[in-house]
Amino acid sequence: MQLVGQKGKSRTSLTKAVCAAAALAATLLASGCSADDAGTGQHGAPAAKGPAGSLTGYSEQLKHAEAARLAAVKKWGLAKPPLLAPPAPAVKPRITNRPGFETDGGDSLPPVFTTVPTKDKIVFLTIDDGAEKDPQFLKMMQELRIPYTAFLSDYLVKDNHAYFKKMQSLGVTLNNHTLNHRYMPALSYDEQRHEICDQQDKIGQWAGERPKLFRPPYGNYNEDTLKAAHSCGIKAAPLWAEEAFTDHMEWREWDRDLHPGDIILTHFRGPQDWNGTMGDMVRQVMKVITDKGYAVARLEDYV
Repeated sequence: MQLVGQKGKSRTSLTKAVCAAAALAATLLASGCSADDAGTGQHGAPAAKGPAGSLTGYSEQLKHAEAARLAAVKKWGLAKPPLLAPPAPAVKPRITNRPGFETDGGDSLPPVFTTVPTKDKIVFLTIDDGAEKDPQFLKMMQELRIPYTAFLSDYLVKDNHAYFKKMQSLGVTLNNHTLNHRYMPALSYDEQRHEICDQQDKIGQWAGERPKLFRPPYGNYNEDTLKAAHSCGIKAAPLWAEEAFTDHMEWREWDRDLHPGDIILTHFRGPQDWNGTMGDMVRQVMKVITDKGYAVARLEDYV
């Protein structure tokens, strides 16, 4: 027997409404709104109950979130609104070594790669070291809802853990870039293990979570590097396909272009090192990404 509800809605119709609300919820989360925001209607009034109410509530929240994002685009001087990434995959792709980047340890060691397997027009923004600690950068990225991943060196962040804990509280994952940013292949296995594993311990202590990702300084490594990283819990070693500066991009590939799943490197740098600020770098790299029809996704959703 078919169940008929108020105004003749069948079970099938209710299911469709619920699915539509769920789809909007996924889009809402992708835009950066919290789940708590979805429980109220406009001006904070309680949302209507049931699937129809959920649909209306999510639609209103989505409108407000998009309006806030567009206002942030104008505030921070971006050339165009960033494109929104699709929802994260239900199952993460299998990550393997980039051809030519393997060591003799093969699949038993953390994979080294520059691009994540995906057909979606997405890229990943990663930021290294930790020298510049610009509070305006944190605010800018939060308001624009641009995801990024940090790789930190202890000697640069130890004097201001609070800055990076604030970053972490905004949803950024803090990963391992060694204690002292040394050239790994010149070190013994024990020296490399000290650089990597002691940084694992330090980040675990002050940030409350041990990293799963490791990036070797300068992108240089050998088999001992990966063995040492594996020994203290590292799961993968992402490198990069492009590097962003305040006024240009540097390209690894011959075609000097973005590709689905590319990892972009930049650094925590400011006017002392660059001809500009972290905000200038964001404006420049986001113009390139958006002009080429790409969105920025969260690396941890794929790796």
